[in-house]
Amino acid sequence: MNNKSNFLIILVGLPASGKTTFAFKLKEKLESDFHNKVKIIDPDIIRDKTFPNSFDFKNEPKIREKNIQSVRKHLIKEQIVISDDLNYYSSMRHDLKLIADSLNIKFYIIHISTPLKLCIKRNKERGKSIPNKVIKNIYNKFDNFDKYKWDTPFETFDITQTMDEIQFIKILSRKIALNLQEKKEIKEPLRYKPSASIREELDLITRKIVGELLKNPKYHVSKKAILEYRKAFIKSRSDEELDSKKILVDFKLFLDKKLKG
Repeated sequence: MNNKSNFLIILVGLPASGKTTFAFKLKEKLESDFHNKVKIIDPDIIRDKTFPNSFDFKNEPKIREKNIQSVRKHLIKEQIVISDDLNYYSSMRHDLKLIADSLNIKFYIIHISTPLKLCIKRNKERGKSIPNKVIKNIYNKFDNFDKYKWDTPFETFDITQTMDEIQFIKILSRKIALNLQEKKEIKEPLRYKPSASIREELDLITRKIVGELLKNPKYHVSKKAILEYRKAFIKSRSDEELDSKKILVDFKLFLDKKLKG
C-alpha cells in the first residue's frame, strides 16, 4: 500500500486480554503499510509517570483527561493513534469518537474479545498484581456494542477462534485501507447527519451530563425532575439544530435554567 493517512484505533478489552501485545504488532504493520508514525497511547504509562509507585482511584479522572489530551495531540500531528485502554464503557469510546469527529478523521473500534476465564488465567501466569475481582468487576460493568450504531466494532479478535494473530492484523490493515478509500468523499456537516445518528448523540451526551450532575448529593432530591428535563430537551430538539458541541452547550444551559427556575 502507498497510503499516508491518519486515523484512530480504539482497542477494547479486559485486563490481560492481550491488547498491548496486539497493539505493538498492529503498530508495526500499520507503519509499514501506511508510511506514517503510529503512536500507542497507554494509560498505564501515563499513570506511572504522573503518580509513580501509587494507585488511587481518586487520580483516575486526571489520568483519563491526560489520556484524552494525548490522543488528540498525536492525531493533530497527523499520526495514527492506537488507544491501548480498556475502553469498557460506551462513554469512554464516545469521548474518543468525539475527538476523531472534531478532527474529521476515521476511527475504528477493535474488540479484543478474550474470554474472562482466559484473561484470569493469563493474569496469573504473567505474575501481574491485578486482583481477579477487578477483572471480574470490569467484565460485569462492560458496555456491550448493541446500543449505538457508531459503537459497532470494525473487527473482533478472539484468540480462541483465530490463532494466527499476524494474519488477522494483515487482513485488518488491508480492510482499513479499503475503508479509507471508500470514505474519501467529503463528509456532510454534523447537522445533516441521519436522524438516528443525531438521536444517538443526543441520548449519550445528555445521559452523560445527567450522570455527572447526579454524582453531587445536593441534586439527589431533584433526580426525578432532572430526568424529566432531559426527556423534554431531547424531544424539543430538531435535526437541523444539532451537532455534538451544540448539544453539550445547549443542554447544560437548559438544565441550569430549569434548576434555578
